[in-house]
Amino acid sequence: MYEIEQRTMKAAILEQSNAPLIIDEVELPETLRHGQVLVEVRYTGICGSQLGEIRAVKGPDKFLPHLLGHEASGKVLQCGPGVKHVKADDHVVLHWRPGAGETGEPPKYTWRGKPLNAGWVTTFNQYAIVSENRVTAIPKTFDLKLAPLFGCALTTGMGVVVNNARIAPGEAVVVFGAGGIGLNVIQGAKLCSAWPIIAVDLFDNRLELARELGATHCLNATRDDVAQAVADICGAADVCIDNTGNTKVMAQAYSLLSRDGRLVLVGVPKAGDELSIPTLPLHFGKSIIGSHGGECEPAKDIPRYIKLYEQGVLDLESYFTKTYALDDINQALDDLRDGRVSGRCLVDNFA
Repeated sequence: MYEIEQRTMKAAILEQSNAPLIIDEVELPETLRHGQVLVEVRYTGICGSQLGEIRAVKGPDKFLPHLLGHEASGKVLQCGPGVKHVKADDHVVLHWRPGAGETGEPPKYTWRGKPLNAGWVTTFNQYAIVSENRVTAIPKTFDLKLAPLFGCALTTGMGVVVNNARIAPGEAVVVFGAGGIGLNVIQGAKLCSAWPIIAVDLFDNRLELARELGATHCLNATRDDVAQAVADICGAADVCIDNTGNTKVMAQAYSLLSRDGRLVLVGVPKAGDELSIPTLPLHFGKSIIGSHGGECEPAKDIPRYIKLYEQGVLDLESYFTKTYALDDINQALDDLRDGRVSGRCLVDNFA
């Protein structure tokens, strides 16, 4: 009953840190185990987290070789024992934050006759055996090309605004890093009626998209004096949100806050990097919060955001500025890394 019909797939494999991914055939296990779901992964986004994984920013990678990716859309093909929240033929979002259902064990793939590691969800592969609580069903009428945003970028960005920063109308917000998550932070801040919403990035193309999605002011840190500009615009920020993971940027963001301002850290620093700040202001109202995916609850949040999109409140179409085939995923990674992609890269796993 739980025998897997699909035996092989094309996948992008991280064999060595700081090296291009290898596109090759991978063998799937013979059966689905408790809490596992087999998904045909149609489209995947690429998050900055994958760039960090490839560079081993958190330290030596103990799981090589392994698969990557944590936001995608697809169709359920088969379900293992114990799965209750999705069924075969459901359209789903794949996400890294735990949702409803069982926590199945990571799958055991085979590559070139040896074990290939994978976590509870991977998406740089045509098919994926994922834990039930890493998939959430969506209406079949919803565009699968847009749905990957619900796997991380949009749910994290909106969660940062609502759950971590708790932005109130009229608060001054500065967003450092206008990539996939930062753009959704900006869109969320606009929905909360924040003002001003200041986007800071290194690339003009990203800043242009940030303005389209709600930024009232845009600063290019390669040529603008960010501290002076923020002072001129609003005096001090009520909320600063860092998506860069750069500890120097974090320290600057902290310095721009008002007496009782909040700094939300979304980006993760490289292993060994330390943040040096004066702590006295923390005793008088300033605060620092670390975000874990915006504390998103996929089973609750994804249906809510779908409703907002259907009512024309959320913009999803602007985010994916270029689509790549799975065979070209290394080019997509390079384009994202070098700032040639404004929002998110979309990868068509079957192109």
